[in-house]
Amino acid sequence: MAALHVIAAILGVLLIAVVFWETFETLVLPRRVDRRLRLTRIYFRGFWRVWSGVGRGSSGPRREKYLSVFAPLSLLFLFGLWALGVIIGFGLLQWGLQLAITGHLAGGFGTYLYLSATTFWTLGLGDVTPLTSPGRAITAVEAGMGFAFLALAISYLPVMYQAFSRREVRISMLDQWAGSPPSAMEIFRRATQFGDLASVNGLLADWELWAAELLESHLSYPILAWFRSQHDNQSWLAALTTILDASALALTGVDGISPWQARRTFAMARHAVVDLAQVLADRYEPTEHMRPDDRSSLRDGLEAAGVGLHPRMEERLAPYRRMYEPYAHALSHRLQMPLPPFAAGIGGPDDWETSGWTIPG
Repeated sequence: MAALHVIAAILGVLLIAVVFWETFETLVLPRRVDRRLRLTRIYFRGFWRVWSGVGRGSSGPRREKYLSVFAPLSLLFLFGLWALGVIIGFGLLQWGLQLAITGHLAGGFGTYLYLSATTFWTLGLGDVTPLTSPGRAITAVEAGMGFAFLALAISYLPVMYQAFSRREVRISMLDQWAGSPPSAMEIFRRATQFGDLASVNGLLADWELWAAELLESHLSYPILAWFRSQHDNQSWLAALTTILDASALALTGVDGISPWQARRTFAMARHAVVDLAQVLADRYEPTEHMRPDDRSSLRDGLEAAGVGLHPRMEERLAPYRRMYEPYAHALSHRLQMPLPPFAAGIGGPDDWETSGWTIPG
């Protein structure tokens, strides 16, 4: 029995250390964690497989609404699992050390678990208290850790939702530029239609900054990648891919578009999609998974709108697409967010033109 208590105390210390290290890496450490064996990563990937697998029977807006619940719900569950791990860890530690408590020289594991829970949540009920100096010290440490854990959890949510809000503002603005769902072809067609193709330079400059913010926030808080946009035909991945498409198209030679600006935006956006694929996706093959496209319709649609193109546009475009599409496809498969079409004809109304209410005309 003494050996069992020693093992329990050791397991308790290890469990506490693992949980708080995972909490530190997830909530505090502002950089990507390269270590593959992480309980938090295993938890999110396992939970996502189960959650997305259950929803395979539905489709369209219903399925998108179901998948949108995953990120906030899994985050709350994660906080609960961390708290449970710490409570069990301290319960094992005190039970393993057989520290004297009120009414008992040495209580059962359930009593120590109750003491640990009331201490962690700083309830201060006082019906079960430690009687020895080591027990009081462990209780004080757990109470301090519980208070710090709650403070971190409370401060983490506003920071994360602010990053989500900044991401979504730009995505909503892309609707008028690129349609719903967005496409690179539509960006150039609409800008030319209104006689302001040069405005695409400003668009690419804005999205260069957006891609940099996306890279920083989603590497620091990977759970943001699972938060879905407000509309079913929008997503951060579709927006990022559309900007990569537009930058690649501009780099092939589009009259009136700055190649230097297009190159900067392409570099930043590709950096984001590659790094996020390495963190979030299981695998990606640089020679696989290219979106089908009708290159003749792409050229015909742009030239019909009055966009000046390089004579060898199709030939010059393919190498750029191979630099990012496999990674975008890997993220699309992992997150179940569809990629936008590269070339799209004139489709239905934009999101801003639709409404659940019918306005008499």
